[in-house]
Formats: sequence, structure tokens, C-alpha cells
Amino acid sequence: MKVAAVLDVTEDSFESEVLQSQLPVVVDFWATWCGPCKLVAPSMEWAEKAFQGQLKVVKVDCTDTNKSLMEKYKVYGLPCLIVFKDGQKLEASHHEGAITKKALGDYLQRHVGVTVSAAL
Repeated sequence: MKVAAVLDVTEDSFESEVLQSQLPVVVDFWATWCGPCKLVAPSMEWAEKAFQGQLKVVKVDCTDTNKSLMEKYKVYGLPCLIVFKDGQKLEASHHEGAITKKALGDYLQRHVGVTVSAAL
């Protein structure tokens, strides 16, 4: 079985990879210079592998690109997680700042509906 990696998404691919996805999508807005973003990255990879087929995890690099996505989705702090379902942003899912693996599991259970306890 092929294990998917966290996909890098740009302004050009955002609609097809996120808004048109059949699965709920967790978008990780991050930047190469962001220390907390680097801390969160392994947890995002864990989520992509642990819940493959139940959700999709993608990254949007906010270093110097994708500024219109940051503005559109009101990303003011990094890292920033947002869940999209059926092409719509779940407003309550907007989370800025570092997040532990356990807190990420709680976040996914609350906003995506996956069962996390077995995956931790």
C-alpha cells in the first residue's frame, strides 16, 4: 500500500487539491523560516499517514508565495491549520500557532470526525 506524503499546494493547485477534494482537507499554512512550523511538520505527516482515506493533509508555503490564499483565508499567524469540507472552510477550525500531536488528534476528531485514539 502506498503511503501518501503531505502534498505541497499552491495558489494554482488549491482549487483542485483542496476545494474539489472528495475528502475533508486539513491545510497547514507554514513558512520555511517559522520554527513552530517545523515542530508541527512531523505531526502533519503522522496525520496524513494515520488517516489516509479519511482525510487529506496539504501544506501551503507562505514564505513569499501564495499571498492571496493567506489574505482570502485570513492567515495572520503561522503555522495555521484550516479544515475544508465540500469546498468550504470550516470557520471554527481556524487554528494559529504550534500544536502538539495529541492536540492535533483532538482537533481532527472535532473538525473532521476521525477516531484518533487508536492512531495515537
